[in-house]
Amino acid sequence: MVECRILLVDDDEFILKSFAPALEGQGYEVAVASTGEKAMEIIEKDEFDLVISDLILDEIDGIQILKKAKQINPESAVIILTGYGDMTSAIDALRLDADDYLLKPCETEEIFFRVRKAFEKLTMQRKIRIYEKTLPVCCICKKIRDDANVERGAGKWLKMEDYIHDKAKVVVTSTYCPDCIEIVMKKIKDTKESE
Repeated sequence: MVECRILLVDDDEFILKSFAPALEGQGYEVAVASTGEKAMEIIEKDEFDLVISDLILDEIDGIQILKKAKQINPESAVIILTGYGDMTSAIDALRLDADDYLLKPCETEEIFFRVRKAFEKLTMQRKIRIYEKTLPVCCICKKIRDDANVERGAGKWLKMEDYIHDKAKVVVTSTYCPDCIEIVMKKIKDTKESE
């Protein structure tokens, strides 16, 4: 398994001392913070795939941590934990792009399940982003399919020069790279010698 990085934020030492080692035992790299302030410092210095945060903390709460984590790395997944669950806080967290919301107390197996689901979703989102950034190029004629503003796969096939000109407003000229010029010069030399 590829090592995934988790930040666990809770002011309950029992949560930190029980869930952090349990998650590490599942192959995750886990950092912990017992205050919202400490979590903010850690988030600003380091990047995490997943942040699991208690909703109710001292001065900086789980919603502020959620906002900061998403601001710094929109791709980060966030799970909000709370012992004071109500529908309003759950809706607020989900509106702010929390990936999950979990009531305490919860079993270790439930945490493992939610973390796995968060990483499955994150992996899928990363694959989709890679696919969206893929530029279809014909392997024979080197034309490029321009899917901008149309359904993916329905775009026009353009010559590479036209595509670059349309997208980057750059004029493309023909020339030789050092490797190709060497091949061309060798062919010219070989042709002259064989005459």
